Amino acid sequence: MDMERPLYIPVILGTARKGRASENVARFMLGEVGKREGVETELIDIRDLDLPFDDEGEAIKDVRFSGQMSRADALVVVVPEYNHGYPGLLKHALDTNLKEYIHKAVGVCGVSAGGFGGVRVVQGLLPVLRELGLVTIFWDMNFAAAHKLFDESGALLERSYVRRADQFLKELIWMAKVLRHGREKVSLG
Repeated sequence: MDMERPLYIPVILGTARKGRASENVARFMLGEVGKREGVETELIDIRDLDLPFDDEGEAIKDVRFSGQMSRADALVVVVPEYNHGYPGLLKHALDTNLKEYIHKAVGVCGVSAGGFGGVRVVQGLLPVLRELGLVTIFWDMNFAAAHKLFDESGALLERSYVRRADQFLKELIWMAKVLRHGREKVSLG
């Protein structure tokens, strides 16, 4: 297996709303992923995707996003909880790819203004991710009261999230390596 080639693990910011508290979470996770040796990352903001709303699925692929998903070994999805669910625009974006996701790891970071840290949005998104062919890790990140976790410059105030992110990313990176090996060396036949 080519472990000389870095893992590519982008962070997807799953909302386009103005004033989104999840943007600080996504930037924090991007920084944490970026600290890992042998890993390349970038922020994918769904606000920047060119997705028409008058069709569906692969018919509306954003070429750049599709390329990023093809290249990815794993994904970190930062998703806010809106009324117990995930943003429709995130679902719209995720649905534009299928074969690009098969047997790739994904970790979910739930974000909420309330005390549950997006637990409900994570639970709602897991079956969708599985149906897309992604392999969900068993660690989630839950960011409760997200508007209070960062200062006005976007710096994290609650340092316990660094330890949690470390545990989350160890699992995600392990799974990404195992699945890359499987995709490259193990036949389904």
